[in-house]
Amino acid sequence: MELAYEYTRKRKDFGRPCNFSDWPARVTVDIPPDPSLASNFILRNPVDSSVQHVCEMALHEVNTERVEVASRGVNHVEGGWPKDINPQEPEQTARFRKKLEKDENYVNTILHLGTLMEHYVKQNNTVDIYEEYFEEGDVVELEDQPPYAKTINILRDPNVVKRTATRLSWNPNASEKLAVAYSNLQFQHSTKDMSFDSYIWDLGNPNEPELALSPSSPLVSLEYNPKDSNILLGGCYNGQMAYWDIRKGELPVEVSTVEFSHRDPVYGALWLQSKTGTDCFSASTDGQVLWWDIRKLSQPTEKVVLDISGRGSLKDSLGAVALEFEPTLPTKFMVGTEQGIVLACNRKAKTPQEKISGTFSGHIGPIYALTRNPFNPKIFLTVGGWAARIWSEEIKESAIMCTKNHPSYLMDGCWSTMKPAVFFTTRSDGTLDVWDFLFKQKDPSLSLKVCNEPLDSLRLQDSGCILACGSRMGTVTLLQISPGLCTLQKNEKNLANNMFERETRREKVLEARYRERRLKERAQSEGVGTEAEEFRQTPEEVFVDTRNRYFMIIEDELQRRMQETTVLYEVRQDEEGGKEEGGKEEGGKEEDEKEEDEKEEDVKEEAGKQEAGKQEAGKQEDGKEEDGKEKDGEENAAKEL
Repeated sequence: MELAYEYTRKRKDFGRPCNFSDWPARVTVDIPPDPSLASNFILRNPVDSSVQHVCEMALHEVNTERVEVASRGVNHVEGGWPKDINPQEPEQTARFRKKLEKDENYVNTILHLGTLMEHYVKQNNTVDIYEEYFEEGDVVELEDQPPYAKTINILRDPNVVKRTATRLSWNPNASEKLAVAYSNLQFQHSTKDMSFDSYIWDLGNPNEPELALSPSSPLVSLEYNPKDSNILLGGCYNGQMAYWDIRKGELPVEVSTVEFSHRDPVYGALWLQSKTGTDCFSASTDGQVLWWDIRKLSQPTEKVVLDISGRGSLKDSLGAVALEFEPTLPTKFMVGTEQGIVLACNRKAKTPQEKISGTFSGHIGPIYALTRNPFNPKIFLTVGGWAARIWSEEIKESAIMCTKNHPSYLMDGCWSTMKPAVFFTTRSDGTLDVWDFLFKQKDPSLSLKVCNEPLDSLRLQDSGCILACGSRMGTVTLLQISPGLCTLQKNEKNLANNMFERETRREKVLEARYRERRLKERAQSEGVGTEAEEFRQTPEEVFVDTRNRYFMIIEDELQRRMQETTVLYEVRQDEEGGKEEGGKEEGGKEEDEKEEDEKEEDVKEEAGKQEAGKQEAGKQEDGKEEDGKEKDGEENAAKEL
């Protein structure tokens, strides 16, 4: 590719033209000195001068033109027929085949090619070129390197009015295609010129979306069909359900009716494991979970009301924000609610009480993410409030593990598809946290500032190496994870399972002790009953007691600090005294020897005194015995008298 540049400038801008030629030296002007002007000059001393011997450089910028890439398809049809034969007409093709099969060259050619094909078929049957010899071998240990994540691409909302990227979904067959649902979830912030479209992006061409999905209301949730990647399921802001077949264009194939749809935005929409691949279900903040068949979206096939009281009342139901379904457990599903409670539900239960089989409460605020561990389905992750928690289905009172409380709100999270103890969380300050509980549990293994706005959505590719983060302004950032965070190491599954089992057993023990304690307290409260009522305090007495306790705590703290200061002062004095004594040690060695001699003499004298004392003590004991005998004789004589 040749580049040509042309620069134009007017002749008058170049200045006076230069004409160089050889001339001998000559004096043009001679100004004689004027002695009268010498008094006006002051001699400058010292004189500072600077010289810079650097070439002057010019900075230029060149912006190359962007190459526009367009996707085009090619249709391959049956070829090799003569021009006078139409391959679409079976009669002409059959007549031509019969004519060709009678030719001698055709028979010889087929016999020759048959022997070659037989040889290659036998060779393929003997050696399997796709065989993996080291499939179950030891995984190569990676080098010890710090975890990292680098940005590989950014997808921006093409509309002028930016919207939130509420849900992300990777194509199950083509890993370079990503479906993004755009919607403005802020109350009364939608404008008339705001677009309703959501897009399917091709990572090979990030400048513009590959296909636009045009619903009747903005999409809040969007999901690819795992069996057919041409079909997508979407949940709208007005509560309707719709599905698209990208082979038929940007408009939905069918949309549910408003009367039988949700009343609030559909925050969760997932496909079910079925033979037809057309079953799905959805959840919304109106407190309902509805099952659908996309072949007939006019009304749902089944409904569950999220009322934990068991009455099935829609007024008392809990609003659903997150939805989870595991294909290995076809009748069970889990729902994360606005109230911070996780509901474990059973679809095949008969009564409303049995449909909600259990509850897990531990979050302050809505649960924005709820996912099961891909390696251990009994373990699931919840993200809400300021922390993420890991739960076990066997323990319902408390989580078995949790992260620290962050200064900003957590918005979404997901498990790693390659490592059993690694999960990802996003925050409202635009930070992505990568946790590896086998390596570190108090702090994340990697914290990356992705953008300045909140990261509302998160989705990991099936390969586990590329992570997509959607922001409040509609920007989707694609990050490539370091190999240490997406490569399964030797014996890592067993270590993670042992860790989860250990924490589950610990929580069971704590739960049993807590129940025993509650039973004892209840028994004591029932036994003491009336006495407890007599000793109830008024609010004023409670206030006085708390104030006195507060001042007592302050006094104890002051005394403790005074003791610490005195101990430090004494330690410093001892150190200073030790230094002074160390300087006098050499001069006082002779005195120490004299003192040792005197001590030995004193010890000898004390030993002699102790022996003399023992002798006197023996004499005194003998005298006491004689006195005792005399007293006994006097008593006997007195008795006889």
